[in-house]
Amino acid sequence: EGATFLLNTKVPKELVWDSLPEKVQKDLINKKMKLYIIDAYKVADETGMGVRINTIMQTCFFAISKIFPRDEAIRMIKDSIKKTYGAKGDKIVEMNFNAVDQTLSNLYEVEVPAQVTSKIQLQPAVSGNAPEFVADVTANIIAGFGDDIPVSKMPCDGTFPTATAKWEKRNIALEVPIWDKEICIQCNKCVLVCPHATIRAKVFEEKELVNVPETFKYTKFKAKDYGENLLYSLQVAVEDCTGCGLCVDVCPVKNKKETKLKAINMVEQLPIREQERANWDYFLNLSNLDRTKVNVSKIKDSQFLEPLFEFSGACSGCGETPYVKLVSQLFGDRAVVANATGCSSIYGGNLPTTPWTVDKDGRGPAWSNSLFEDNAEFGFGFRLAIDKHNTHAKQLLEKYRNELGDQLVDGLIKAQQNDEAGIYEQRERVAQLKQRLNSFISNGYSDEAKGEFNHLLSLADYLVKKSVWIMGGDGWAYDIGYGGLDHVLASGKNVNILVLDTEVYSNTGGQMSKSTPRGAVAKFAAAGKPMAKKDLGMMAMSYGTVYVAKVAMGSNDAHTVKVFLEAEAYNGPSLIIAYSHCIAHGIDMGRGMRNQKAAVDSGYWQLYRYNPDLVAKGENPFKLDSKGLKIPLADYAYMETRYKMLTKTHPDHAKKLMDEAQNDVNERWKLYEQLALSGNGKENSKIEKPE
Repeated sequence: EGATFLLNTKVPKELVWDSLPEKVQKDLINKKMKLYIIDAYKVADETGMGVRINTIMQTCFFAISKIFPRDEAIRMIKDSIKKTYGAKGDKIVEMNFNAVDQTLSNLYEVEVPAQVTSKIQLQPAVSGNAPEFVADVTANIIAGFGDDIPVSKMPCDGTFPTATAKWEKRNIALEVPIWDKEICIQCNKCVLVCPHATIRAKVFEEKELVNVPETFKYTKFKAKDYGENLLYSLQVAVEDCTGCGLCVDVCPVKNKKETKLKAINMVEQLPIREQERANWDYFLNLSNLDRTKVNVSKIKDSQFLEPLFEFSGACSGCGETPYVKLVSQLFGDRAVVANATGCSSIYGGNLPTTPWTVDKDGRGPAWSNSLFEDNAEFGFGFRLAIDKHNTHAKQLLEKYRNELGDQLVDGLIKAQQNDEAGIYEQRERVAQLKQRLNSFISNGYSDEAKGEFNHLLSLADYLVKKSVWIMGGDGWAYDIGYGGLDHVLASGKNVNILVLDTEVYSNTGGQMSKSTPRGAVAKFAAAGKPMAKKDLGMMAMSYGTVYVAKVAMGSNDAHTVKVFLEAEAYNGPSLIIAYSHCIAHGIDMGRGMRNQKAAVDSGYWQLYRYNPDLVAKGENPFKLDSKGLKIPLADYAYMETRYKMLTKTHPDHAKKLMDEAQNDVNERWKLYEQLALSGNGKENSKIEKPE
């Protein structure tokens, strides 16, 4: 009783009371609360803060809490701003000072009436279509009633179901993208880069257009790869979108009539929320393309595959999740994922909802999190267990060959599962096997035989190729878990290791790792890191038996997709090091793909592939796929606060480190160029051009 409620809202103060739900009005009246409002996003926009409202809301708190006298509190806030942001330059400090002053001018107290006037009801935590577990457990946790859930409702073995993030409609974006079908070239680049899988494309037949929502958009599909007279739709899940704007930034199309517009543009979310909710639900019910017919090597086509990683809690504009999502699209229906502790384990398995999901057949990635120090071994154990199950299943097939039939047994054991069509055919054979085994179990076989039939039934799915992925950040791969990672690379086993390289311990607050580049500022490197970045890829290539690649989606998306396909196809360990822009770099996350491109253009981040399979063909296994040294390193580095801030505090030292870092780039580039040279002295690389 007597508390103070601060509400960030775009509703004018004269209309705020009537906009509140009935329950909120009752609580404010019954508890004799004070009500203050501010439009923090308006203040942030007008003061150049973008969508950062932390300084604004903090100012509100001290202004209304009266912990300190208001003038003293404001002075303390400004002192803290100067201390925190002083190294980033006077402009940043003044911007924050202005935000503080404007906050006080836009903070209003709203009188709480004596009577409830609203009939508005709070929306349920999840929709009425949610499955039982989501309705009984997830919804109550989201609503804040987790302590009331009986133990009997919780999973008995601690395993939580996947496909639950889609029920948590957070509605956090002020602006969301909308599609202009008239000028779109259907490249699907926006689908590829979306960190939260909220933009999707489908191709479908006209006969599916039944009970179409009035505002649902579609157009003629420009290509004929999947048949004649097909339709194309690009749809956004506006309630799940975080409003980062990456999609708009990468769109290659410009509206000739109004050049500031593209084929996808940002608009205010609230006015279109209801209509786009209906459009999204309708879109989801349209058919997906047959995976066996999709040319996954092309960007456009690969993005017609359903993502099985969606709506995570990652930062808006995250540089890691587009790679994770790509894995889920290409291999998700048979993927087993071991995830190191770090950002990817938090947004990948955070309760109450899980972003890993399933397709219409109920197939999706199996995911589990391990520690920093043993994730590679954890995933290695997955591979060993899967291989053992597969071997045992084949032994039982041979033992009961006469009962099962030569054709089915040979088909299962000798199956070529090198593409989607081969995997589909193997699944059909496994379904046939299960049918026969169930028939045998119900007939007059001995108890011993029935026991083995049941055992084979439990192992049957391991006859379908499984894709093991070991994921984590650079803190895991370069530092704490490197010993285990090296052990797994040396094993020769068929695992795929994806390093989401942000070059810093992002999740724990921005500490330096061995991946942090020379000259960058981070915790434990306040004066700029004095040593060069560890070359993890070169160390892995020294084995000669590991597929190794470096990718940067923002520089070359076609190369990225090619690498993921080659790595998974390689029958041995693979290592993909993926440039992942990060909020810890001090960048505009909505333009993060530009930073990736600049990193590659400077030669700092090389794009390459090392494929041991090429040795048997008499070819150089190393291919340098980027043309670096197009721009000085400083042109890339000083796009980012992590480098630039040192020029404010220690300009001479910053120049020294940048000169040394440029030399690092030059020397490393020469080394990679030498590796790329074939016996005839010519570069053997065929550069993959972005689509």
